[in-house]
Amino acid sequence: MSEHPDLDDPFAATEIDLPERDENTDDMFGGTPTPAPVAVAKPIEKSEAYTVLARKYRPRTFEDLIGQEAMVRTLTNAFHANRIAHAFMLTGVRGVGKTTTARLLARALNYESDTVHQPSVDLSVMGIHCQAIIEGRHIDVLELDAASRTGVDAMRDLLESVRYAPVEARYKVYVIDEVHMLSTGAFNALLKTLEEPPPHAKFIFATTEIRKVPVTILSRCQRFDLRRVEPETLTPHLEKICGLEGVKIEPDAVALIARAAEGSVRDGLSLLDQALVQSEAGETTSAEVVRDMLGLADRSATLGLFENIISGQMSEALLAFRTLYGFGADPSQIMGDMLEYAHATSVAKILGADATRLPKAPAMRVTALGSQLSAGTLSRLWTLMLKAFEELRRAPDACAAFEMALVRLCYAADLPGPELLMKRLQSGEPLVPNGPGGLPTHGGGGGGGATAVQMRPVQQALPSPQTFEEVLKLISDKRDIGLRVDVERFVRLVAFRPGAITFEPAPNAPGDLVRKLSLKLREWTGQRWLIATEGAGGAESIMERDNRERDAAKARLQANPFVSKVLETFPGAEITAVRAKPKPVVDASEPVVPEDERPDIDKEND
Repeated sequence: MSEHPDLDDPFAATEIDLPERDENTDDMFGGTPTPAPVAVAKPIEKSEAYTVLARKYRPRTFEDLIGQEAMVRTLTNAFHANRIAHAFMLTGVRGVGKTTTARLLARALNYESDTVHQPSVDLSVMGIHCQAIIEGRHIDVLELDAASRTGVDAMRDLLESVRYAPVEARYKVYVIDEVHMLSTGAFNALLKTLEEPPPHAKFIFATTEIRKVPVTILSRCQRFDLRRVEPETLTPHLEKICGLEGVKIEPDAVALIARAAEGSVRDGLSLLDQALVQSEAGETTSAEVVRDMLGLADRSATLGLFENIISGQMSEALLAFRTLYGFGADPSQIMGDMLEYAHATSVAKILGADATRLPKAPAMRVTALGSQLSAGTLSRLWTLMLKAFEELRRAPDACAAFEMALVRLCYAADLPGPELLMKRLQSGEPLVPNGPGGLPTHGGGGGGGATAVQMRPVQQALPSPQTFEEVLKLISDKRDIGLRVDVERFVRLVAFRPGAITFEPAPNAPGDLVRKLSLKLREWTGQRWLIATEGAGGAESIMERDNRERDAAKARLQANPFVSKVLETFPGAEITAVRAKPKPVVDASEPVVPEDERPDIDKEND
């Protein structure tokens, strides 16, 4: 028998833990024993534990979806009326929430709690199956990527499981992302099941290319077009997330990110993630930093370039572009900004400054531009810029292509439109105003030679404005829109005489306004102009006078009993604009009959 009886019985429970070898003896290779290393848990780095904003703030309820109120309202009414479709088609651009909406729909279809036992769009309280569906591990909710399973065999395997009832949840939900990438055979295999699905099966499709989905599939689905999220909707959402994260960022920087996102919430959150690491911890992320990160040109500088193009100032436009290009601005991006300003100017001309979706200062500037240009000119400008934008993509040197486009745009800015040329041709007027009285003509002689009639240019007298209003008219005639806007906004006239202007500059007036106005007037009139400023004593600027008159007109209109009654009846209504009533047009060829000599129509009828 052994000294340790427990070792003789292999089935006996032992409490003796014998080491495999003596720790004090050398190993077989003659080395000294080394203690076993103690495993130390590696701490999780901050970067490893970080979750990007697009995942961290993914919507958990339908109320969290921004910009998709129409879809949420339709789904809410359908669930309340128990008229739930068996297949849904979600379409829209990237990042608007198609996959997120599909998961919310899967949760809503299988929602169940201690008190709710039917489908519900109220997901504020987590249900029994919600957490598993969110984590993508629920046995009855299958998420498939059509980009990796495009063949008919994969679709047949999926459809084989459709006929079996769900294991835990109420419905078997099949979420197929990028469904447009399925093959024709896969669509055909899906068609019959989609037409007559079992009552326990629901299909949710998501796609960015709705035109590639067969109409036979579309006709069997309830379609929802997820809208692009507009910058005015996305900006408050990004500011809210910045507040939750406890970071500081300028409002203009957030507005830049919202515009650069192009309607995609995910792109906006990704850009915000990138912008927040541009500054040190605790510092405020500025708009200049975000602009450099996005590769955008200075908005005020690009708007100044747009004004130079409108005015036909070729040298100033080229210098402005080279300055922007020297700061790293992309020519294609600058031309994209020009297209945006052309569109905003057209919209402001028709609907006003509030419809431009631009900040207040640029909106006022493009509104002033729109008031000076015709709709035909803006349309031609858009066409030329759009053609130049396409040329920039194909040109081997984008900088040279942009400069040649500027030359073409500035040259075309002073040309009359086709409709004006047709009127001048029909009326016999010269095509170029203040130019030759007619076009050169070529006549054939008996010998077949041609005789050219040489026209001498007519010497045109330089303008000599005698009043300040004539100076403004001269600036408008020369189509220097930027100078006209600055004079109307910042010049408070003190004294005027031909050749000399004294004014009080309004707050925030440009520092080079005096020099610019003096140079332009000398160039246009051929004489020196003395432009001086004084600290006080000036009258109202033209814009200040217009604002005062507009406010006074609104006040008079609000005092009207009928208007005040309307405002009380409709809370939140406001007077946005006051327009003068157009006077009736009187035909000068018909004599005006005094009222006492007009016949009494009623008596004649009697």
